[in-house]
Amino acid sequence: MAKVHEQVEAEFENIELTLAEVPNLESLPNLSKLELAGLATLLHNFYNGIENILKQLVTAAGKKLPDGPSWHQDLINTAMPNGIISEPTAKKLRQYLAFRHFFSHGYSFELDPKRMTNLVKDIQAIFDCFKHEISKAIDRI
Repeated sequence: MAKVHEQVEAEFENIELTLAEVPNLESLPNLSKLELAGLATLLHNFYNGIENILKQLVTAAGKKLPDGPSWHQDLINTAMPNGIISEPTAKKLRQYLAFRHFFSHGYSFELDPKRMTNLVKDIQAIFDCFKHEISKAIDRI
């Protein structure tokens, strides 16, 4: 279990470094298209870190990682009943999953700072809650 704990801590650190680069809410309306694309990358990286942690804990809990076209959504749905994350946290993370999907399949010129505002506004609080739940889950696994 020590290895999983170390891997999760490394992901936590990477997510914290990512969050440190997220611009403040007041600056969002003034960001250029290039800066919005950079912010979108940070939001994408944030969620990728979340998924990396979920994959590690689902595996550590002895569960099979989901595969197929809906594996991202299925990963959240596997983590909940196994006590890794709560339903309220899963609901909040799904917003970032949806944005990640848009980012991966859309065009940067379609980025809208208004759509990104709620993601930026809540990101630190969501991460803090996620981190707390993950820390408790590691202790149980």
